[in-house]
Amino acid sequence: MSAPRYAVFGQPIAHSQSPRIQSAFGKAHGIAVDYRAIEASPEDFVAALEAFAADGGVGANVTLPHKEAAFALCTTTTSRAHRAGAVNTLLRKGDRWHGDNTDGIGLVRDLTGRHGLDLRGRRVLLLGAGGAARGVAPALLDAGILELIVVNRSPERADALVDAMSEPGRAISAYWDDLREQGDFELIINATSAARGEGSGFNLPLSLVNSMTTAVDLNYGEASIPFLAWARAAGCRNSFDGLGMLVEQAAESFQQWHGMRPETDAIYAELRAGDALLVTAD
Repeated sequence: MSAPRYAVFGQPIAHSQSPRIQSAFGKAHGIAVDYRAIEASPEDFVAALEAFAADGGVGANVTLPHKEAAFALCTTTTSRAHRAGAVNTLLRKGDRWHGDNTDGIGLVRDLTGRHGLDLRGRRVLLLGAGGAARGVAPALLDAGILELIVVNRSPERADALVDAMSEPGRAISAYWDDLREQGDFELIINATSAARGEGSGFNLPLSLVNSMTTAVDLNYGEASIPFLAWARAAGCRNSFDGLGMLVEQAAESFQQWHGMRPETDAIYAELRAGDALLVTAD
């Protein structure tokens, strides 16, 4: 019988730092971790996941563009994954998959623990309504934010995300073209992939920013540059990419698979020191 295997599935995936992170966690705890990156198109994802399980796969992370498809494949899910309608962490139970979403708690841990932000009472603007946005929205609401405004190029997707939160009056969808009417925010989160492959991905109203605004891109490395450049030009007090969230959500996944939560500061510092090589979010 083959040794337990772990992997991250996505497209593209060659850039992924998840194998490096999980290997570092395993080394710190004396666990030999077999964790690989597996490229899979949306059409091939189900077959690739089945082949992985047949070859000893017991746990997996799921990134763009498969998080919602992974949710649909799970027999059971955690409450936070159910609320998000998206899964980024899979655990094999018998011949079925159990799904969780660690993106939201990863983001909150990074913002509150690493960066010292108090999210309570903040107005939050969430740009995007795909799998990444779905993963973080419930955790932001649970962290005590005042209001969550969700904006997406396809309004129907924003409406669906807001409906799934079941927080009428607190989670609200809005049209992208009406951003100027939304007032200002203490936290602006980019959960879109708009900047990938584009020289300039953002031209947002400066009226969104106040003296306390923190801007966060869930991407990291090159893909986060356009949004963070806008944030600095707009005068945001803080601007962060998604590297810290990546490390924290990975630690949550590791804990589910191995029963212990790793310390994250060392691998975060290592990745940050070499972040010129990083490309995009997991």
